[in-house]
Amino acid sequence: MEPILQEIYDGILNGEAKSVETKVQAALQKGIKPKDILDQGMVSAMAEVGRRFENGEYFVPEMLISARAMQTGMTVLKPHLKEANVASSGKVAIGTVKGDLHDIGKNLVGMMLEGAGFDIMDLGTDVDPEKFASVADQVDVIALSALLTTTMPNMKVTIEALQRNGKRGKVKVVIGGAPVTDAYAQQIGADGYAPDASRAVSVTKALLAK
Repeated sequence: MEPILQEIYDGILNGEAKSVETKVQAALQKGIKPKDILDQGMVSAMAEVGRRFENGEYFVPEMLISARAMQTGMTVLKPHLKEANVASSGKVAIGTVKGDLHDIGKNLVGMMLEGAGFDIMDLGTDVDPEKFASVADQVDVIALSALLTTTMPNMKVTIEALQRNGKRGKVKVVIGGAPVTDAYAQQIGADGYAPDASRAVSVTKALLAK
């Protein structure tokens, strides 16, 4: 690996947003391909962040600062990826369901997915089921978040809205959040369940590989 790519990788692991931004700019100026910067410097770093989280070496705060550092670098890199026609891993619409205003978990999942090369359409919080249905044609996956047992039922309502609008077969649905379980995902007909932001990446990749 080029030394500058290693520095980007290390900067993301250490959550050094300013350094990552500077190094991505330097790598581009050196003529390193945007895809190499993405794959070797950033996607691989976020994969390592996910591994450390799952092994109990990193916790949510560390994952969050690493993801923010990655996002800072992505802001610089994105225009160059588009110019180079670098294909994304897929497109994901993400949002917290109707009635739920919590966004930290959703934001972290979005950042982790972006770090894995996905394009993210962030619909925000308190998202109406019909809003999710309206974007189903534009994405590969819809990711639903809920932090409250009182708003969890709106995940089922959202899947029903997709069915009602004839969109359910066109998109995969992944759900997650503190009160959500794999059993609940199966009960409401979701395609996947992610207990945390790191697993959201592997579940999404697995669904799109089918």
